[in-house]
Amino acid sequence: MCASVRLLLLLTFVSCAGCAPPVDLTRRLQVSIDNTGWFDAGIVNGQNKLVPTVIFTLKNLSDQKLVTLQINAIFRRVNENDEWGSAFMPIVGSEGLPPGATTQPLTAKSQLGYTGTGQSRQEMLENSHFVDAKVELFAKYGSRQWARIGTYPITRRLLTK
Repeated sequence: MCASVRLLLLLTFVSCAGCAPPVDLTRRLQVSIDNTGWFDAGIVNGQNKLVPTVIFTLKNLSDQKLVTLQINAIFRRVNENDEWGSAFMPIVGSEGLPPGATTQPLTAKSQLGYTGTGQSRQEMLENSHFVDAKVELFAKYGSRQWARIGTYPITRRLLTK
């Protein structure tokens, strides 16, 4: 066998040695919602601010380590399709999330929300013009494409932590 063919075979073997079949994150990454609500973001420009928030954990149900796992939380008002806010979260780096492992609780908060003056935060939640929100969670590991792993309503309750 000529040297160039052996080199090509060696490079092919080495490049595929780390290749593993892709993991279907929609089925193999379990989302557990611990809490949702409206986080009291304090006073911003003299107004009370509330932002939609989700607290969740992820469990790797696959038989592979998920390296450089990332989450993108997209917040939307329930009556709109446009993105209202987002939160990008690197979950684990090159050490990955091992098979069967569960993350610590993760918190995603929108940077956008509602502001109001002259109302308490609870009164803001009870306002007749208040529009509820939802969050779509997307996951990605390694160089794979983003996959939607769930859509969850944001409960109309005040969160202080």
